[in-house]
Amino acid sequence: MLLKTFGWSFAITALGLVAAVFYGGWTAFGIVAILAVLEISLSFDNAVVNAGILKKMSAFWQKIFLTVGVLIAVFGMRLVFPVVIVAVTAKMGPLQAVDLALNDKDRYQQLVTDAHPAIAAFGGMFLLMIFLDFIFEDRDIQWLRWIERPLAKLGKVDMLAVCISLVVLLITSFTFAAHAHQHGGAHADKAQTVLIAGIAGLITYMVVGGLSGYFEDRLEEAEEREHEEEEEAARSGKQRSAVVLAGQAAFFMFLYLEVLDASFSFDGVIGAFAITNDIVLMALGLGIGAMYVRSLTVYLVRQGTLDDYVYLEHGAHYAIGALAIILMVTIRYEINEVITGLVGVILIAWSFWSSVRRNRALAAAGEGTGDKAEVSSGV
Repeated sequence: MLLKTFGWSFAITALGLVAAVFYGGWTAFGIVAILAVLEISLSFDNAVVNAGILKKMSAFWQKIFLTVGVLIAVFGMRLVFPVVIVAVTAKMGPLQAVDLALNDKDRYQQLVTDAHPAIAAFGGMFLLMIFLDFIFEDRDIQWLRWIERPLAKLGKVDMLAVCISLVVLLITSFTFAAHAHQHGGAHADKAQTVLIAGIAGLITYMVVGGLSGYFEDRLEEAEEREHEEEEEAARSGKQRSAVVLAGQAAFFMFLYLEVLDASFSFDGVIGAFAITNDIVLMALGLGIGAMYVRSLTVYLVRQGTLDDYVYLEHGAHYAIGALAIILMVTIRYEINEVITGLVGVILIAWSFWSSVRRNRALAAAGEGTGDKAEVSSGV
């Protein structure tokens, strides 16, 4: 099971490290290994959240996520995305940006760093909406009940998550604008860019998440109708309709996963520049890490880990919320990537330990008093 799920990750690791040695010797080998560990540590919460979505999808779409999805993640986000950012912000052609990345690495790094406010605003708003929509939903199982119960009641107010996100974006952009004004207006134009990028992140979440939810709801309705009218569902026409609907739902959930992964990868791509500004080594190291995150996602689904440790998904969403805030803060202040990674790891470890305690309480109480144990085991 372990080899089947992580087999491709092991193979990509071996190929990536060998390629690094041929490209830049043992120094390059060490840099790629460090980048891979960095990506895995920063994106573990991504795997947990992805698993919550992926478990709703068929084995076919899980395979698509591991194959086509990883190509998008590795080549799209870790290789093409930084080049596109440089091309857009520096107003140059893609080929010029590639030439810059290969031949003038210091200038390339500077241009990507200059684009960080826009990247952070887009990713921060997208991740913040994921966290707020999760925390405002009324759930049967709650982890930090003293927070989640009152917020679930507040969540009944329509569009509250959108309003809060816009307020956070406005505060961030105004703070950035005030800082630019105090320092001679050198970054005054970027304050507007932050605002536009943040709104774009919000719109992206609402469009992709909305379409995913819409088709998922329609799929559930179709399955209910099939269950109630089994004989009707046996007709070939209705079966074809259900299959098409399932494909639509799975496609938009896959699209949602890719945008989610892109938002998670922002901090990894930016953080990688603290280690190297070589785009080839960056793509190799972050690509290896991205492959492990994807394999881990599938492993969590197939092992039923989220069902066994029910607070893991909560911890991952709190880590998302923390990452969203950190991204927004980094528009104005510099935060070390170690802190970003540790926050996520601590929250997920805490939620895992809470899940273990809950399971022990349920086991000790027995099936007859399971509900009572569930109430008493919340944090």
